[in-house]
Amino acid sequence: MLSMEKKILIRCKNNKKTLETNIGSTLSEIFSQTGLQMEYGPVCARVNNKVEGMHFQVYKPKDIEFLDLHSSSGLRTYTRTLFFVLCKAAHDLWPQCRVIIDIPVSNGYFVNIERKDDNGKRIEITPDDVHELQSKMQEIVDADLPVHRYEKTTEEAIKKFREAGSLSKVKLLESSGRLYTVYYDIDGYFDYYYGALLTSTGQLHLFGLEYYFDGVLLRIPSREDPSKLETFFRQDKMFEIFKEHHRWQEIVRLRTIGDLNDAIAKGHSNQLIQVGEALQEKKIAQIADEIARRQGVRMVLIAGPSSSGKTTTCKRLSVQLAVNNIYPIAISLDDYFVNRDQTPRDENGDYDYEHLHALNIPLLNEQMNALFRGEEVELPRYDFQTGTSRPSGRKLRLKGNEILVVEGIHALNPELTAQIPESQIFRVYASALTTILLDNHNYIPTTDNRLLRRIIRDHKYRGVSAQESIHRWASVRRGENRWIFPYQENANAMFNSAMLFELAVIKSQAEPLLENVPENCEEYAEAYRLRKFLRYIKPIPEDQIPPTSLLREFLGGSSFEY
Repeated sequence: MLSMEKKILIRCKNNKKTLETNIGSTLSEIFSQTGLQMEYGPVCARVNNKVEGMHFQVYKPKDIEFLDLHSSSGLRTYTRTLFFVLCKAAHDLWPQCRVIIDIPVSNGYFVNIERKDDNGKRIEITPDDVHELQSKMQEIVDADLPVHRYEKTTEEAIKKFREAGSLSKVKLLESSGRLYTVYYDIDGYFDYYYGALLTSTGQLHLFGLEYYFDGVLLRIPSREDPSKLETFFRQDKMFEIFKEHHRWQEIVRLRTIGDLNDAIAKGHSNQLIQVGEALQEKKIAQIADEIARRQGVRMVLIAGPSSSGKTTTCKRLSVQLAVNNIYPIAISLDDYFVNRDQTPRDENGDYDYEHLHALNIPLLNEQMNALFRGEEVELPRYDFQTGTSRPSGRKLRLKGNEILVVEGIHALNPELTAQIPESQIFRVYASALTTILLDNHNYIPTTDNRLLRRIIRDHKYRGVSAQESIHRWASVRRGENRWIFPYQENANAMFNSAMLFELAVIKSQAEPLLENVPENCEEYAEAYRLRKFLRYIKPIPEDQIPPTSLLREFLGGSSFEY
């Protein structure tokens, strides 16, 4: 007598119900059994707190939470599938072209499409080309083509990509050390992506494509309202910083993680570090020179998001200002907090210390202008234990060749220094803008770089676990989106604190911390994703990093005092 088909139990976290399903069911099939309705999903799911695509088959009892576009994991899955469709559309139109998913900018993704004529000369993309590409993408979406997932030996995958001429993928997979590799197929066009994809092209309900500089800007739905595209705004200065780092990459011939792994394997890591540190120091010196050339600047304001290396940037810039016979005096915006009972509250009724008006802006402007007039002021000091502002006893009068250097998240917000003449202010924006790619179709989010830095720093200096750092990250990002990113383009100078070799150095400290995040908590999904990503990268020993390096702010061992 034949036995009945085996069943397994699934606990659905969305509706807190347990259901019985056939062994080997896909997540799509399981979702159809739940009776759940999702307007913008499901696009993927957390399976035992690991994010999987809806192709994923279940063979054992699992806890499953289905995710839509309101989640960061869901939006990443959607965006990767858009990349895939864009690459297929470009291949269909121009079979010999090379597509590079390059830079997150202007609330979208800048894409390079490299084409050459019969003489090997580059063909510049035109607005008409962009329109044609968008039409081809929409055709693929409207056809609702299935996205097939395959898991093969890495050797087979390498052979397939080598035959297709996808050498950046070949380099990455050859250095990954993995036995098996997952790749995807749409109507005979196959590609490799780091992370889950949608199950069909018809699920891509919204995207935008625009001519942007010398390439294409791919626009994606808003996480807050997936029925609309993310708001477009120009970021010309940010774009130029990314381009500058691409020029640096050409100097060291390092574009992708495959290139980095190859250089490390050949023993070139020390040279990479020396050139990378020199390029960064040269950039800081150029900013100091620009400040020195501007007559009348009395105040340098430095802003940037969490773990962007603002503090070390501030210290290294101060050294270069001294080289220009300008003596910096550090002022902390933290000492200008208003009394706790005057602090604005957030939507939950908690004190919002990241709010602009948590600072005593009138006092700051009054004291700065007094200093610039040559008067003496007594700076305030904020007592974090009692939540009160009081005189510090530190009296200050500026001399002729002295300049104030002020670091803080609101430093680029014009309201902070509304009463101070613009001619006396120089603004610097610092951030870790990762420019190295996993491969040509897989960019590395700049936020991942900063989160890894923060996890290491919080553990080392604040006794905070990786789980707690990941838990707090969403709140940190909300504050950045409100108070920092809208003012980036107000900067007189931008500084990219990310190092091309950085991920290979911080890997050794980050991995053990991520491994300690327990599987039964929500933060495990992000920890697992970061661990999985870091496994692609060969390590560089930390002792090769000089004590003046910006990375020492997070790794420890800096010659600067913090």
